[in-house]
Order: sequence, then C-alpha cells, then structure tokens
Amino acid sequence: MSKVRIGFVGVGGMGQCAHLKNYMTLQDRCEVVAIAEVKRELGRKVAARYDIGHVYETHEEMLAKEKLDGIVASQQFTRHGTLVPELIKSGLPVFTEKPIAGSIENGERILKALAENPKSFLMVGYHKRSDPASRYAKAEIERLVATGELGKMKYIRMIMPSGDWIASGFNDLVHSSDPNPSLAWDAPASDMDKATNALYISFVNYYIHQVNLLRFFLGESYKVSYADPAGVLMVGHSVSGVPVSLEMTPYQTTIDWQESALVCFERGWVKVELPAPLASNRPGRVEVFRDPGNGAVPQTVVPQTVVPQTVVPQMPWVHAMRQQAMNFIGAINGEGRPPCEGAEALEDLKVAREYIRLWKGK
Repeated sequence: MSKVRIGFVGVGGMGQCAHLKNYMTLQDRCEVVAIAEVKRELGRKVAARYDIGHVYETHEEMLAKEKLDGIVASQQFTRHGTLVPELIKSGLPVFTEKPIAGSIENGERILKALAENPKSFLMVGYHKRSDPASRYAKAEIERLVATGELGKMKYIRMIMPSGDWIASGFNDLVHSSDPNPSLAWDAPASDMDKATNALYISFVNYYIHQVNLLRFFLGESYKVSYADPAGVLMVGHSVSGVPVSLEMTPYQTTIDWQESALVCFERGWVKVELPAPLASNRPGRVEVFRDPGNGAVPQTVVPQTVVPQTVVPQMPWVHAMRQQAMNFIGAINGEGRPPCEGAEALEDLKVAREYIRLWKGK
C-alpha cells in the first residue's frame, strides 16, 4: 500500500507536539509533504526541523498546488465553523482537534459541508478513544454487556481533576517571533449571552473529552439530568437508564494527572486510568474486577486465600496521540472508520449545552 500524503494546516503548539511529531514517526505509512502556516517564520522553522519540502502561508495555496490524501488541521475550535467547511470542500479526509466546533450552529455547518462532499470525512481528535487502555476497556465492556456474566451495567463515573496535562510535552516546541495574525473567527452561539457563552466555551474546551468518553463506554447516547450549583458535578442517564456522572476538578494536582473512569456492573467493574494528554509512550491502565458469586471461585491470587479476581492487563508502550495518527491514516486507507466522526461529535456539543442550561438556567 502506498504511503498516505498528508498536509498540515497549522503547526502551532498542538499542531507540532500532539500531531506532527507523531506523524513523523510513521514514515513507513505516511509522508507529511506540506504545511500551511500563517506565521511565515514559524512555518519555515518547523519545515526545516522536520525536513518537510513545501511550506505555504495559506491552506488555499497548499490545496491548489499539492496532491494530498488527507489534511490535519490543528486549529482553535472557535474557528472550525469557518475553516473546516473550506477544507471539506477539497473532498479530502480531514482531521481536527476536539470539539467539532464552538457552538451547535457551527457544528451543523460542518455536517452540512460533509453531506455536500461525500468523498470527504471528518475525524475529530478525541485521542482518549485511541489509548490502548480505552480500547481494551471498550472491548471488555462490550463483552460483559453481551454475555451478562457480571450482570447489568449499573453506573459510569468519570473523574477529571485539573493537573499537569502537558507532562513536558512541549519541550521540543519550535518557537518564532511572528506576530499573531488576524484570523476569521466563528460567530458565537446565538442562544447564549456573552457570559453564558464564555462558560460554555470553557466547559467544552476542558471537559468535552470526558463528555465524549461517557458515550464511548456506554455504547449509547445519554442526556444530562442534573448540574450541581458549584459546577463540580454533572449527572445524566443513558437511553436505557444507566446513570452517569462527571466530576469536574473536585481536587487538583500540580505534577500529576489523575483522570479515570469506573464502569460498574452488578458483580464487578472496569476501571480505566488515563495519562496526561501530551505524555509520550505512556498508555493508560486498566483493571477489571470480577466477582461472579454463586459459589464460583474466579481465581486464587493470594496464597491459601480465595478472593475475587482482579485482572490488570499490560498495555503496549503506545500513547494515544500516536495511535490516533495511525487511526487517521488507517481510515484514509479504508482500513476502518475513524474513532469519532462529525455527527457523534456534534452530540457532545448538545450535551454541553444542556449542562450549561441546567447549571445556569440560560
């Protein structure tokens, strides 16, 4: 299979350190042939660092002159509604960071562009779905739901403390002295005042990964049913009635990252602990606890003592951002669908909007 030809639109902090440097480790499967960066000096320095042959100041020029198989566009999500439809019109697969947009209206604009350009698809960068631990947990949850061996799914708890999400991931960031350019930004949501919209943007910027992971582990949609006045707890229920909760920074850490998910069944659980987003070569961790009952002895794991079984599988040394790049390349090659596409990503914005409405009454 020939190498996938990738063009980058934007090589700022996340563009470089979350995405570009991972694609550069996959040169047996892809080639980054060009970058479009409005900061001229930055574009040239990044191209020199990674030995990329062509540099443009606009995506229009890059698309006109390059033969590409896919586009990675790491941009601030509050301009996705303006930029992403233009990229989709190229007919190429497009990858963007999460969330799909900064408002439901702009997310719908992107879905409309996808409907009008069926050769394109959009992969939204929920990299936590690509973590080996999340993938293992998802498969085990689906198996437990199908077999019923631990009973029904009863509850999912996500806990998201504030911490060091960078984890030294910007140590090799290329800097420049370019001034900040004047860019086109999306119009804010029409159904919120300025203060409410600011809360909404803050929420989706920081917690939309967890909003998305709840649905990923549930395997079905859910709706928000409660928002506590302190802004720490969001509660919802899935379409089949499974309660879910998201705890938002109930505490914080300074040199650690302690994000986790607990998926509970009647007689056991699956627990996932995820690393800092920019931690390299560090997968998450999974534990599976099984207590079938009815006299069954799952395993003797302490000498002379019969206890329920706790399984801790070893994950490979693959981090989520690199696996995410592999998933986008695989989707371009027709090897599978992206872990999260545009239509599902729009559901996250709707969940976020309902949470803000319940929290602030607006």
